[in-house]
This record gives sequence, structure tokens and C-alpha cells, in this order.
Amino acid sequence: MNSAIVRGLLVRGMLAGLASGLLALVVAYFLGEPRIDAAIAYEESHSHEHEMEIVSRSLQSTAGLATGVLVFGVALGGIAALAYCFALGRVGRFTPRATAALLSAAALVAVYVVPFLKYPANPPSVGDPETIGKRTTLYFLMMALSVLLAVAAVIVGKRLAPALGNWYATVVAVAGFAVAIGLAYAFLPAVNEVPEDFSATLLWQFRVAALAVQLTLWTSFALVFGHLAERLINPKPATATTAAGTSPEAAPAA
Repeated sequence: MNSAIVRGLLVRGMLAGLASGLLALVVAYFLGEPRIDAAIAYEESHSHEHEMEIVSRSLQSTAGLATGVLVFGVALGGIAALAYCFALGRVGRFTPRATAALLSAAALVAVYVVPFLKYPANPPSVGDPETIGKRTTLYFLMMALSVLLAVAAVIVGKRLAPALGNWYATVVAVAGFAVAIGLAYAFLPAVNEVPEDFSATLLWQFRVAALAVQLTLWTSFALVFGHLAERLINPKPATATTAAGTSPEAAPAA
């Protein structure tokens, strides 16, 4: 793959990331922010200390949220585009659009779903402030293990394919990935700091909203970037023109 195509895919990946970030922003604002407000209200009702707000809540839920989601979307798009350049043609005989969908689905599972199942998202009022460093480290460790094991599963599947065939090689690779993730779940420490009187409904709704944001982000990225990548890599042939630059007229029927 030449540098011009790589550069073109990188730009398109960032644009697709921006577009998917806009859609994810809408979901985050309408599904996530009301749950965060409810969690903050719970925290304030159970706390006797009132800290001074450095940044107002209204600014956090509008400009702050938009900046964070859009910057994340653009960065995600750039990284995913580079990964796409490496994966294209190496994971099977898929079209550029299908490769984008496959890569996005794998990234959603490895980067978010697998760590989420071990360390699910919690609203602001859940968790001891003194353990935030430990919790963050464990979450990113789980994410790193998930990504590395996913890459290893792809490599193993490719090497087993000549002997077992694509179907059984894929089954073995996925099963190995699941077993390795299960061992990671078992050995990494659990974190459960949800207060006993915290609303289970609110916690569930917040986690569903967090999952919906990521699902929107990755699905829309797959669709937008897949379309842009397909047009770049497999452009439609130009319509034939005459020497004078006008389209030829249709031949008369016999």
C-alpha cells in the first residue's frame, strides 16, 4: 500500500471519527447526562461537604462533553485507520467496506466490551476517590490484555487456517481468546464500590447508556469509514466521453 493511500485513509478515518463522534455525542447527551445528573444529586444528598465547583455542571454537560467526545472520535478514527491499513488484505479476502466493519466490530469487543464486563462503567458518585488510581490501572490493564489477546487470536487463526480450514481455525482462535480472557477475569482483582443504597435501576441505566455510546461510535465509524475507504481504494470508473468532451449518445435501436 503506497503512502498516498495510507495518507488518504488516515484523513478519511479522522473525518469518519468526527462524524461518528457527533452521533455518539447526541446519544451521550440524551441518554448519559440525565443519569449523571441523578447520580450527582444522590452524591450531594449523602455528603455533608460542599466543594467549590471549578467548572460548572452546565459547561461540563455541553461544551466539555462535546470537546471530549469529538476529540476522542477523531483520535479513534486516526488510530483505527492506521490499523485498517495494516489489516487490509491480511485478515482474509474481504472488500474494503467489509474489512472496516470487521475491524470496528473487533475493536468494539476488544477495546470496550471485554474490559466493560470485568470493570463496568459507574456514575460519578460510585467509587472511593482514594482508589481511583488503582481502578484506572486495572481497567487499562484489562484493556491492554484484551487487545493483545485479540491480536494473538488473529495470528493463531491465520496460522491454523491452512491445516484446519478457515472455519475451524476461527473457532479455535475465538475459543482460545475466550479462555484467556476468562483467566484474566479470574486472576485480576474485582472492584465493587457501589453503595448499598444506590439505585440499582439508575446504575443499570447508566451502564446501558455508556454501552450505547460506544456502540453508536463504532457502528457509525464502520459505516462511514467503510464507505469512504471503498471509494478511495476501488473508485468507480469515469464515464466514457467523446473527444469533444461530451457524452456519447446512445446507439439507435436496430
